[in-house]
Amino acid sequence: YVDVPSVVRSTIERIGYTRGKYGFDAATCGVITAIHEQSPDIAQGVNIALESRTTPDGKDALDHQGAGDQGMMFGYACRDTEELMPMPILLSHRLVHRMSQVRKGGTVPYLRPDGKSQVTVKYSKGKPEFITAVVVSSQHKDGIDIDSLMRPDLIDHVIKPVLPEGLYDPEFKKTKLYVNPTGKFVIGGPMGDTGVTGRKIIVDTYGGFGRHGGGAFSGKDPSKVDRSAAYAARYVAKNIVAAGLADRCEIQIAYAIGVAHPVSVMVDCFGTEQIDKTTIEELVRSHFDLRPAAIIRDLRLLRPIYEKTAAYGHFGREDADFTWESTDKAAALAEDAGLS
Repeated sequence: YVDVPSVVRSTIERIGYTRGKYGFDAATCGVITAIHEQSPDIAQGVNIALESRTTPDGKDALDHQGAGDQGMMFGYACRDTEELMPMPILLSHRLVHRMSQVRKGGTVPYLRPDGKSQVTVKYSKGKPEFITAVVVSSQHKDGIDIDSLMRPDLIDHVIKPVLPEGLYDPEFKKTKLYVNPTGKFVIGGPMGDTGVTGRKIIVDTYGGFGRHGGGAFSGKDPSKVDRSAAYAARYVAKNIVAAGLADRCEIQIAYAIGVAHPVSVMVDCFGTEQIDKTTIEELVRSHFDLRPAAIIRDLRLLRPIYEKTAAYGHFGREDADFTWESTDKAAALAEDAGLS
């Protein structure tokens, strides 16, 4: 039995909504529980995949679980950063994570939990050259002056500790800086908006680099390929780049509901591949099992790891629980490609 209201309230409390004047209070907010089991029509295809229904004598256990939905999922990796992530989204996530740290640590005590950021980077010949604009917005205590107090505080305690030296103008003339550009951000969180799950899907992935199949991640268990296959696609793309097979890589995987094997696996290296693209596709098929049960097994997705994915991005994180960020296949890929 899961005490859902207690889980919800403790999560809201950890986020920081603990007083009515913040617009939301973990102790007094209403919690309505309306959780239903999965449709049996869907479950019959997930629990017993088409492959197992049509070849009941099949002995491969990984053929038994079908994809939890149809659709296409994308993974992406590039050489912008050590994490093999596009620089703009990586810096954006670091900015909001830093804002949370200085708020919770009391360094900038008038900040409130809601916030967001955006980083614009100029590229030259496919590589980051200069940060041209930074947007930082944070919920704050009423009566705070943005220009005289909040802007210098965020520059000193959030922006300068995060942005790489030499890639931006610290005087913020050539680099444009916008701090709460509406002029006020007192009403935030659930009082000010309706949430982000299923609405802000690009912030959870690559910030506009690479494509997106449209499926949100949070709220879904790994039987839903919207989530697990997107993690697997990132795993594949990152290992291809880490192996030196390409400088940029996008993986597309497509599934049919209730079917274990992908209906399509495609690779796009945007002309940066070091070997023939057909060979890369063959290496992907030989080194990665992209059936849902295999993804869940190989990435160990049946663990309580998902709470920390709900903020600061699902990709590019240095955390052992983010198994899809491992580059453990890179050496074998490079060897089989003749690059090692």
